[in-house]
Amino acid sequence: MIFSDALLSIPAPRRLRRWLRSPWADIAAFLVILAALGALMAHNTAALGYRWQWHRVPRYLYTVTDRGWQAGPLLQGLAVTLRLTAVSLVLSLVVALVTALFRLSSSALARGIARVYLEVIRNTPLIVQLFFTYFVIAPLIGMDGWTSAVIALSLFEGAYASEIIRGGIVSLPRGQWEAAYSTGLSHGDALRFVILPQAFRRILPPLVGQAISLIKDSALVSTIAIYDLTMRGQVVVAQTFLAFEIWFMVAGIYLVITISLSVAVSLLKHTLGVPHEQHS
Repeated sequence: MIFSDALLSIPAPRRLRRWLRSPWADIAAFLVILAALGALMAHNTAALGYRWQWHRVPRYLYTVTDRGWQAGPLLQGLAVTLRLTAVSLVLSLVVALVTALFRLSSSALARGIARVYLEVIRNTPLIVQLFFTYFVIAPLIGMDGWTSAVIALSLFEGAYASEIIRGGIVSLPRGQWEAAYSTGLSHGDALRFVILPQAFRRILPPLVGQAISLIKDSALVSTIAIYDLTMRGQVVVAQTFLAFEIWFMVAGIYLVITISLSVAVSLLKHTLGVPHEQHS
């Protein structure tokens, strides 16, 4: 954690040090920085003579009619982003696990397939992969834009997550495999019941970072006409010219999602007993 790492070396009561290790310290620091940036932005825009129109923004989040509460275009786009991210995350973890096992396989063919996949995906931009999937592959097999976006995101994020999983497996002592084999477990059962559960505790933090990257990378699907949060924001800005207000709102929504995910995983790490990082 950026904020707590800077302060942990300062002598402080145990309760304060425990709070500094928690995600709440980083959230507090982030809110302070955000407030300072907001004040600076307000001062500069006032000097330019810009008049903020925040009162027009709520209607693009939600509306209340005779039929009750209805989501506005931004929340509709958020629903698309969350659904796209959830499906892509599950598929990318499957791809990552398979690729990691291929990389650790004794089969030269499996290792070769995994190596080619990793080199192609990690050495080409995501937007190029999106365009290739949508404009080249999709017309050939009759695939729609939604499926193209899911496949491109899953393959891209899966390539990076696979190295995280492989690193977690390799980091375990060889004695864990030998102990599993000594109890009569097969290679697959040893991996499933002994190795992966231990590796999961080690790879959880970097996997969360990859999930957050997936949320941010999903904004690129707006380039292939997927009406996610970013695309909805572009449409609203084009209709209203509220560029500052709408893009601040879109950025704020992304921040809420990613920070909430970080806090949830910190709580999960505490529940699972994942130890805190050691600080010198």
